[in-house]
Amino acid sequence: MRLKLSRPLIIFDLETTGIDISKDRIVELCFIKIHPNGSREVKTRRVNPEMAIPKAASDIHGITDEDVAQEPTFKQLAAAMAKWVEGCDFAGFNSNRFDVPMLVEEFLRAGIDIDLSKRHFIDVQNIFHKKEQRTLAAAYKFYCGSDLDNAHSAEADTTATLEVLLGQLERYEDLPSDVAGLEKFSAMNDSVDFAGRIVRNEKGVAVFNFGKHKGRAVEEVFKAEPSYYNWMMEGDFTLNTKNVITQIRLNSMIK
Repeated sequence: MRLKLSRPLIIFDLETTGIDISKDRIVELCFIKIHPNGSREVKTRRVNPEMAIPKAASDIHGITDEDVAQEPTFKQLAAAMAKWVEGCDFAGFNSNRFDVPMLVEEFLRAGIDIDLSKRHFIDVQNIFHKKEQRTLAAAYKFYCGSDLDNAHSAEADTTATLEVLLGQLERYEDLPSDVAGLEKFSAMNDSVDFAGRIVRNEKGVAVFNFGKHKGRAVEEVFKAEPSYYNWMMEGDFTLNTKNVITQIRLNSMIK
């Protein structure tokens, strides 16, 4: 295996009630933990989202309200899960834009402020798009030479993501084999929050990545327009994003 690990790497996938990180919830998750010695552990779990699963979501992943009615809530699983992923790096397919911020948001809703500041995050989709421009099913066909069965189940997609990542490492000799290098290659921008609303510009300054102030320094905007901070705190932004802008605001006040 060309993948070089200095600490465990968790390949993971989430199935959810929808794609709104601030409102939707996890209904199924799968983690494959790969240890530096090559051994693997797999955890797959359905989760009661404490809300109705829209038919449009069930049509994609096949999970209904009845399927999760007797399952534990994320809050009931959160403490043990946080301990299990402690000290691990993460990888997934489109994970930097969706799965990681969704997972962090669920932890925050459960009252656990999980510290991922020193973790590495590999987005296999970004590697694929930079190299081939396809979807997970096409990526699996391209790198693994077979069709992806049972797509949109958490375990099938997680296993496929792992196999695609290993296939990418075998195919591209110029692709870094260490986690830090893979994180850098698979990143599309230097996000400050997990939802990508705040990013660092070429000077390392935190700037807005959306709306009328896109590209402007967060600290500068809050000083010139304090009401914009209040609008964001009252708005439909993730808890993680709100934590980030609050920290930036506090830091600017003590300078």
